[in-house]
Amino acid sequence: MRLAKLYFDFLKFGAFTFGGGWSIVAQMQEVYVKREKSITEEELLDITSIGRSLPGTMIGNIAILFGHHMGGFWGGVACMMGMITVPMIILVMITAFYTAFQNNLWVASAMRGVRTAVAPVIVFALAGLFKSAFKFPPCYVVALAMFVVYFFLRVNPVWLVVIGAVLGLVICEFYERGKRDATA
Repeated sequence: MRLAKLYFDFLKFGAFTFGGGWSIVAQMQEVYVKREKSITEEELLDITSIGRSLPGTMIGNIAILFGHHMGGFWGGVACMMGMITVPMIILVMITAFYTAFQNNLWVASAMRGVRTAVAPVIVFALAGLFKSAFKFPPCYVVALAMFVVYFFLRVNPVWLVVIGAVLGLVICEFYERGKRDATA
């Protein structure tokens, strides 16, 4: 029963969520974090972070990781198959009729409208994940600093991840030590 629910949830995400990975993460957040409360914001953030870091498509990785988290190996398979069923059918149809769709004004206009509607959904998803991403206030400063260093100095992202991890450990240790000292 649980595998069927995962399959059909991800079938809906794949069929009705436009805009790629982040808009699907927003839908997952709405369903599994807010409505069902089956995972926490932090767990979804962890799954999303790992999914983004792995090779392959972000949302495919996230679907498999989430499915595995909820239902083991077969949960991962159910989520991935649900995610790709409708888009695969649509791509097969578009491929079969490519020349008819290629220069169709109505199709091009509809796609522009979809793109316009997707932007706010993605921003909302990122804002929600960003809000729950950091446990301690200095983490926001570190994130901003990493962005500035990458954007202006073009430092290799691997180094930024290493530096961010070290700073995160230092910040957590500082706050945890303060908590221990206050209770002692």
